[in-house]
Amino acid sequence: MSLAKRLAYFVGLPILLLVLWWALTIGNTNFFVPKPLQLFEIFGDVWFGDRLVTDVLPSIGRLLAGVAISIVLGIVLGIVIGSVRLLRQLTEPSLEFLRAIPPPVLIPVLALIIGINDQMKVAVIIFGCIWPVLLNTIEGVRAVDPVLNDTCSVYGISGGARMRYLVLRSASPQIMTGIRQSLSIGLILMVISEMFGSSSGLGYAIVQFQRTFSVPEMWTGIILLGLLGVALSLVFQFTEKRVLRWYHGLREVDR
Repeated sequence: MSLAKRLAYFVGLPILLLVLWWALTIGNTNFFVPKPLQLFEIFGDVWFGDRLVTDVLPSIGRLLAGVAISIVLGIVLGIVIGSVRLLRQLTEPSLEFLRAIPPPVLIPVLALIIGINDQMKVAVIIFGCIWPVLLNTIEGVRAVDPVLNDTCSVYGISGGARMRYLVLRSASPQIMTGIRQSLSIGLILMVISEMFGSSSGLGYAIVQFQRTFSVPEMWTGIILLGLLGVALSLVFQFTEKRVLRWYHGLREVDR
């Protein structure tokens, strides 16, 4: 597929939605439904001034820190638990119990224990993002082909070499699936954690706009969150294509 065609697919639907939004708001006087042009005019003034430093960058930093820590912990713990059958059986009930707890309900508890600070917000993100990575890693390790496992044993491939070339390679498609899920969860939890007792961040700014009836500014914050989600998705796709180049190549051959 050519670059122009891929670009057309990427921006086609957003352009159609913007045109539809513009058409539906022609002559509209509803204060709570701003027009696209109005948002475009104020978007830069709202988010590329002082708020870029006080709200946008701190939010992105907390999001990236929380997601990165959850990925590392999820992969390491997932490999250990997935490789040891007894450990997997012992931890499964506890993991299912903890996974079922919605991370937002822990915000008051973590605020009391840690305090209302950046560490609390990162902890909320970690608690929510670690489960997709951890559980997908466990299942990926469990699904290693037994024939390949026996082949490694026959050829004396063990330790770090076996972990790198067999276990991680075999589990990497499921690990990447877990990471994709954790990115969207992390973005949601970043906003929620900043809406409670915070004094900075995108979530805090959007709530302040809502409370002061700054409706256009509030909508620009929502649009910025959507753009941030798109940026994370593009970065993930770029990384996934390189990490799983061998996997996508095998799928093309099978077709």
